[in-house]
Amino acid sequence: MKNKKGKQQRKDKWSNRIALIGVTIVVLSLAVVVNIKSASLRQRDLEYQIREENLEVQKQKELERKADLEERKVYVQTKQYIEEVAKEKLGLVNPDEILLKPSND
Repeated sequence: MKNKKGKQQRKDKWSNRIALIGVTIVVLSLAVVVNIKSASLRQRDLEYQIREENLEVQKQKELERKADLEERKVYVQTKQYIEEVAKEKLGLVNPDEILLKPSND
């Protein structure tokens, strides 16, 4: 009977060791998977940060363009702009202006 008890204790020790090794392998496997996933997420986060910076630069350029267009919108409604276009594109002059053309000698 004592011999059976000793065998049972050895068997239990081996079972405990195998269970401990199995749990250790599972924990290590999970640690590796989590580490790989976190590296992937860090890479994706870096890509998103770069993309966000590029979009911020693009947004700033568009805001500047908007301001320029607003200024242009105000300018094209002025008398100065209308006169300028009339002179350049239509060749019109004010009644009190004299138009001088160079001679073709």
